[in-house]
Amino acid sequence: MAQSLWGYDSDNGPERWHENYPLAKGDKQSPIEINSKDVQHDSSLSSWHASYDPGAAKTILNNGRTCRVVFDDTFDRSVLRGGPLTGAYRLRQLHLHWGSSDLHGSEHIIDGVKYAAELHMVHWNPKHGNFAGALKQPDGVAVVGIFLKVGKTPKPEMKRILEEIENIKTKGKEAPFQHFDPSILFPKSRDYWTYHGSFTTPPCEECITWILLREPIEVSSDQMAKLRSLSKNGENEPLSPLVDNWRPPQPLKGRIVRASFK
Repeated sequence: MAQSLWGYDSDNGPERWHENYPLAKGDKQSPIEINSKDVQHDSSLSSWHASYDPGAAKTILNNGRTCRVVFDDTFDRSVLRGGPLTGAYRLRQLHLHWGSSDLHGSEHIIDGVKYAAELHMVHWNPKHGNFAGALKQPDGVAVVGIFLKVGKTPKPEMKRILEEIENIKTKGKEAPFQHFDPSILFPKSRDYWTYHGSFTTPPCEECITWILLREPIEVSSDQMAKLRSLSKNGENEPLSPLVDNWRPPQPLKGRIVRASFK
């Protein structure tokens, strides 16, 4: 069963991924820790734009490792452009990484700060034909990363995703998820960091232009608890909470992180 080859437990977790997925020890791995003092402001970085069609949302699922919303990417109906990107990238899915408490859970770390969760919006470059083809190219994929921080005011934006959690409690469950505009998840500020990296899950392909948004969005502690009520086991297995599905930061190995802001 390929599924069990990797996970987030001590026997199959991030420290061991390289045994089956050698790329996990590559030179352009993600996530990373971003230190403001080492970041280069790049005035040539333009702003990014997303035009998403709410009708492209299809399903929400629990695959035992994360909660994922899947979009129709058969044509350019929901695209990301601008910023560090050339051309339009199609939205394929969004998913989350979170911790076992509100104190950690994000994959990227900013100046030592960990957030409660991190949302990834995964887009691919249609000039490579299909998603599988894009995974083999350095400019194949663009991921917008959004930090979730716990605050007093719950985000109405996250509500829609969290309402569906009841229907996908256990691994393998999928529910229809229609008419959703993911751009409501963006913070007010468009400021971002960008660098070249990889998927943060095996096989860890190094094909990603990261666009990490500086401003987090706010969720309540209750909303975070809802995510942690998902199970990484199937329906007839004992409930095992799906938590701490994040990969620790990887070595920068000479890469430069650029910022769109001063």
